[in-house]
Order: sequence, then C-alpha cells, then structure tokens
Amino acid sequence: MQSSKAPAPMEVEIAPREQKYEGALPAKPKFEPLKAHEMSDGRVQFRKVSVPPHRYSPLKKAWMEIYTPVYEQMKIDIRMNLKARKVELKTRSDTPDVSNLQKCADFVHAFMLGFDVIDAIALLRLDELYVESFEIKDVKTLRGEHLSRAIGRLSGKGGKTKFAIENATKTRIVIADTKIHILGSFQNIKVARDSLCSLILGSPAGKVYSKLRQVTARLAERF
Repeated sequence: MQSSKAPAPMEVEIAPREQKYEGALPAKPKFEPLKAHEMSDGRVQFRKVSVPPHRYSPLKKAWMEIYTPVYEQMKIDIRMNLKARKVELKTRSDTPDVSNLQKCADFVHAFMLGFDVIDAIALLRLDELYVESFEIKDVKTLRGEHLSRAIGRLSGKGGKTKFAIENATKTRIVIADTKIHILGSFQNIKVARDSLCSLILGSPAGKVYSKLRQVTARLAERF
C-alpha cells in the first residue's frame, strides 16, 4: 500500500508594491461633447414633412410662429419647398443636440395634422409628448348616417364633449373627418382614446363623463 502524503502547502506570492511614479501624473484629458454635425461624421441630416393641400393657407399665416422657435431656439434650418410642397429641415454646425431635428419634424408634422402652433410647440419643450392617430373604422365599421352621428357624438354640441375630454385628460384632440389625432403624454393619450372609443361604440356622453371623472381622480391620486 502506498502511504498517503499530505498535500503540499499552497504557495502564495506577494506582489511587490508598485513603485511610486516619479514626477507628476499626466493631466486627465477633457473632451468637449460632440456636436450634432460631428456625430454623423460631419454629414448634414435632413427631414422632410409633406404639406397637405388644406394646410397650405394656415402654414402661410403661421409661418413666422413656426420658423422662429425652430431656427432661433432649436438651431435647425427650415425652409418651404414650394415645388415639392414640403417643409425641409436640416441640422447646422451649431445645432446643440442631434435630437432637435426629430423634435422639430414632429412639431411641424403636428401642425400639419391640424393642431394649433401654441399646442404643437410643446413637442419642442417636453420630451414625453407624443401624437397618436387612429380612424373611426379602426374601432367600429360605420357607414352613412351612423358614421355622421358617431363624429357628432365625438365633438358634442359646439365641441363641448371634445373640450371636456381635452381638459380632463390634459390632451389636445383633432377630429379631421374620420381621422382622430391626440397630442399628449402616453398615459393621458390612453385615457382620452378610451373615452373617444366609448363614444364611437355608442355610449352616451353622460356615461363617458362619469367614467372619465373616476379615471382622472385615480390618476391624480397616483401622481
């Protein structure tokens, strides 16, 4: 029989202490943040937004209100291409943030959908705002007088129902024929959309108001 030997003790090597660096350490490099045009290797980035025929006159009237914040505050070049009927946007060498281009494109697009400049300009100032669009036929297939009545229920007498939903949910709603556009935060858009869908499906306005009050009260408690 072989005699069992005790295992050899583990050898532990102690690393020698690092020698002190002679002289001062080199200064920590400081790099300035990249500008928008430097992120894309100096290439200029473009966005184009189509102008529908019915928004051509309102665009002419509100051009300076759109141009001023885009050019002066967001540092994005903007022009109207009359031949192509498109609003063209591009970055400049002094554009502070690359996301400004997309914000401006969303702002112009919101105006084309029918939102007022005062409402659409919030897209430039706040990050968590979105525009959601859907059609009445996405909720329920309606034709003829049934469709007309559904649109009437959404607006209410003198726009009363629409304004009530807007004020309760802190959103802005545009009803353009059978298309509906909602501008607001993700949570608020969901509440407004649910109310509008209930009206399309035939719920009376009073029932929608009471449900809306419950939901907005719950949201106010949560936040």
